[in-house]
Amino acid sequence: MAKSLKITQTKSVISEKQNQRDTLRSLGLKKIGQSVVREDTQANRGYVRAVAHLVEVEEIDA
Repeated sequence: MAKSLKITQTKSVISEKQNQRDTLRSLGLKKIGQSVVREDTQANRGYVRAVAHLVEVEEIDA
């Protein structure tokens, strides 16, 4: 089975740098509490690492 990442935004983007806001938007996150499921790739891991202080990540089987 392919692995996926469930990414949930836990903190606000207010007072964060523009590149971090853009990264959250590219992941598909707009609001606190919103979750998205993304494929577990190196690129998505990099996005998550860049905004790790704003999101919570779970590995799921999809």
